Amino acid sequence: MNRNWLTLGLVLAGLLAGLLAGCSSTSLPAHEENLSSQTMSEEGQSSEQEELGAEPGLESDQAEMGQNSAQEGEEAQLEAEADQAGDQPIVGIAKKRELPEGFVYADEVLEYAYYDIRYYSEYNFVGEQIDGYHAPFAILSVQAAKALKKAEQALEPLGYSLLIYDAYRPQKAVEHFKKWAAEEQDVKMKEEFYPDIDKKNVFKLGYLSQRSGHSRGSTVDLTLADQETGEPIDMGGIHDFLGEISAHDAAGLTEVQTKNRLLLKETMMAAGFKPYNKEWWHYTLNNEPYPKKYFDFDVE
Repeated sequence: MNRNWLTLGLVLAGLLAGLLAGCSSTSLPAHEENLSSQTMSEEGQSSEQEELGAEPGLESDQAEMGQNSAQEGEEAQLEAEADQAGDQPIVGIAKKRELPEGFVYADEVLEYAYYDIRYYSEYNFVGEQIDGYHAPFAILSVQAAKALKKAEQALEPLGYSLLIYDAYRPQKAVEHFKKWAAEEQDVKMKEEFYPDIDKKNVFKLGYLSQRSGHSRGSTVDLTLADQETGEPIDMGGIHDFLGEISAHDAAGLTEVQTKNRLLLKETMMAAGFKPYNKEWWHYTLNNEPYPKKYFDFDVE
């Protein structure tokens, strides 16, 4: 009997040890294990989403920065171009500022005028830069410049500006014209500027003068131009064309050309200038300050 109880006790002890071992196991109940797996999965997904989301965000920021940088570069270029074009003189040449008393640079009086000083270039009836023109500036007597300002003010509401081809002309330039007229073999500009006349007759026909009114400082060659673009309007002939079409009342002009010439003529006369019949572009101040004095200082 005692032996049987001992055997039973040993069996019970073994069962109890097995139960205790099972309780100490790390295994989780099924529902807790499921919750733990779900949490780890969500954390993994969240981490993956953050990593994936970081790159598109970075690319977007970089793209935006690139656009901003390009925009800033473009704006800087436009500003630089505006600065370069804005407060500059007519040309990139400094004025010598050694004018005789009573003379001024026209661009310092006129506000809207354009300039195409042909005798500083090779585009003229001679075909080369003319003596005395060392810079493409228009110079006038103070009185002529002020009168021209009145013409400019009258044209401004109409959408027109003055386009000046020549103003004061040194006497040495006239001497240059004389030499050119005597060189009969030099006809490189004939087709464009004097196709119908012999160059030796340009003085006799009144297209040039031995002593030019320009040298007195109050005569100007000019036309009308679009105020926005500076493009000359249609006058039915080019400046310095030595031929009959250059006369104010020339035959063969269209209605528009006639109207344009008349507008220039009436505007200049109202401002105190008188026209020259053979040249629609040529005007001299009525009350010029130096009616008998011919100057020879350079345009510079």
